[in-house]
Parts: sequence; structure tokens; C-alpha cells
Amino acid sequence: MLQKTIILCSMIIMTIGFSLSVSAKDSNGYYTITEIQDWGPAITKIIVEVGKPIPTGAIDQDTFSVHVTRSDDRVEESILEEGYRQVTNAYVADKQGNPAKKMGKYAVLELEIGPDKTLGAPMHYVNSNNWIDVEYVITQEKSIEAPYGEVNGLTITSLKGDIKQGVEKFTTDRGTYAGIDMSYASYTPETKSKEKPLIVWLHGGGEGGTDATIPLGANKAINLASESIQDYFDRAYVLVPQAPTKWMDGVTADSDGTSKYTESLMELIEAFVQDHKDIDPERIYIGGASNGGYMTLVMTREYPDYFAAAVPVCEGLNDSLLSDQDILTLAKTPTWFVTAENDPTLDPALHTLPTYERMASVDEANVHLTLFDNVVDQSGLYTNEDNTPYEYAGHWSWIYVFNDQVLGLFEWLAEQEA
Repeated sequence: MLQKTIILCSMIIMTIGFSLSVSAKDSNGYYTITEIQDWGPAITKIIVEVGKPIPTGAIDQDTFSVHVTRSDDRVEESILEEGYRQVTNAYVADKQGNPAKKMGKYAVLELEIGPDKTLGAPMHYVNSNNWIDVEYVITQEKSIEAPYGEVNGLTITSLKGDIKQGVEKFTTDRGTYAGIDMSYASYTPETKSKEKPLIVWLHGGGEGGTDATIPLGANKAINLASESIQDYFDRAYVLVPQAPTKWMDGVTADSDGTSKYTESLMELIEAFVQDHKDIDPERIYIGGASNGGYMTLVMTREYPDYFAAAVPVCEGLNDSLLSDQDILTLAKTPTWFVTAENDPTLDPALHTLPTYERMASVDEANVHLTLFDNVVDQSGLYTNEDNTPYEYAGHWSWIYVFNDQVLGLFEWLAEQEA
């Protein structure tokens, strides 16, 4: 008799459950997914804790609205902008954001992004790039049907975590080198080969500081650890040092042809090589964009026998600061220049082009140049109103490098040995 009573009560509870509205817990939160794009980082997805299992197909792109407020404490008016982001797709998922097979307790909201859609940017430039505060409010706009009843009333504001895809492949650390504290990020390839090359990448002027994830995210340097680029080298280490300010801080003045970080950077590189015995000392490559291109030439000038090759991109070392002897010294290192002809920030006519021509005139110099007309989207995803490819700032020629769109560059680089 007792058993029948329990069964009957259970049936009554289940029946009532079908007609009840199930509200969300206040403790529910959300996770942001940040992906590094050609123009910088963008939050591409939100993973929402629903709190109750819901079936696949129970939500669509209109189920939730997504409001964001972007703030940067470095500016007087800290709130930069706020507004609603467009949800382009929605699906039921597990905690990792993988689509659920039948039921799941999470909802993934894919968000519209683009080079001109700043609401999606978790980074902001004020004299330098920095991660900023982004506060999301995810509000349920439509009922969610579930076997036990409807789920309603979700308003979620608690950030539970941010996943920066690609950045997590790198380890960040810091140390003191030649008396200067310096942060850096590094990638260790997963391979048992005995000797591996090292790629040293030097960031631009906006990525200095003490957070080594900024050089990784601001200009897509994470792609140096991508499968497509790593395949050229049969796997390589990547070292991304971060200047406390900028590489172009000279000994006597800004951009004077020197850097006050030269000895510190070299000490960091040597220490990294010493700590990783499987790095091939004959295959250490150095490159960088803008400020980093400037520093690339400073390093190959000061240490002409150390690097197997150099890749200065839209480099900022004014050719007038280089003596004829400097050119002879630079020409000892195989070098591939990359820039865009319409670069308004570092005019190629004053920097890259005359230096390339002078180096190329040195007998047996291994010097190359890729000169783009401008910098345009190559993915086909972003266009202007007339359907022509979206055009980026002419200074951003590093986009072609990170996307492996400089014909022959990485094949050539992988072949060079000191």
C-alpha cells in the first residue's frame, strides 16, 4: 500500500510540473569566448548557464538579448560605449560550448563581429592596447519549452570566466634581464624531435607593458603557433617578449636608432635558449611589426652572427639613421621585409624601401621584399558597401604575415641556418 501511494504522489507531482513555469536561479552566470581576429580580439560567443536541462532545438537567435557595456578606467569618461549585440545563432550545449545531443544545461549565443563592430572588442587602445571591462546582461525574451515545463525569467549578469582561444596555447612569465623587468609569452611545440627552431616575435608600439597576453591578442601573433605555420618548421618554439614601454625607446631619444632594451632582450633570448636544450642554436629567427620591426633591425645590427634570419614588417627604423657600415652589418643576416605602399604611419619611402635597396646592393646579400599596395581582407567575410574587400589601415601589413599570405616567406624562413 505504501509503494502505491508513493507512485501516485510522484505522478501527481510530474503532472503539475508540466503546467508550472520554472524560473532561473540568481546564481546563474555566463562565460565569454574571445577569438583573435585580423583586427584584434573579439568576443564571438557567450555560454549561458540556463540552470535546468533543456532540449536541443528549444532556443533560437531570438530567445535571448545580449547587452554589453565597455569601460576603460584609463580614460576620464570610463564608459566607452554600450548597446545590444546581434545574436547570429543559438544552440543548446554542454559547459564547454559543444552542441548537446539531446539535452543540455547551457546555451551558446554566437554574436556578430566585424572590423568595424567595436561592441565586440574586449581590448581598447589609449596610447597602448589593454584588456578592458566588458559587462554583459543576457536577458531571456522568449519562453523555453522543456519536458518538465517552461523555463522563464532568465536575466544573467555574472561573468564566470573568459576563454581566450589560441592565447591559452602560450605560457606567460617574467624575469629580470640586464637589470630590467620584462614579461614574455612562449609556446612549446608538442613534438619529440631532438632540435627545434625558435621564432622570436617582437610586438608593435601599442603592446608594451606587463601583461604578455596583450602582444598575443592585439595583432594575432598567436598564429605563429597555428598548425599551418608550424608545419613549415616541423614544429618550432615561439618566444614573444614584451617591452615595458616600447622597443623604440632609444638610449638618447625616442626612435634614435637604438633601444634601451637591446641588452635585456638579448639576455632574455639567451636565457630562454639555455632553458630549452632542444632549441637548435643555428635556427633562431627574429621578426616583428612596426616598433618590433624597428627592434628586429636593431638586434640584427647589434648581433649579426646570432640570428639565422629576420623578418621586419612595416619597420620603423628610419633609413637616415643607418650608416653604410650598419648596412653591411645588417646584410650579414638573411632578411625579408614586408610592408604596404600606402602605410601612413611609417612611410616605406623613409624606412623599408631605402634600407632594402641598400642591403640588396651588398654582394651575396640574402635580402627580399614583399610590397603590398594596401591591406585588404582576404577571407571574403568582410566587404565594403560596394562588395569590394574591406580595407584595413595601410600600416597593418602584419595581417598578411600572420595569415601566411606572404608568398614564399615561411618556406624561405624555415630553410635559413646561421
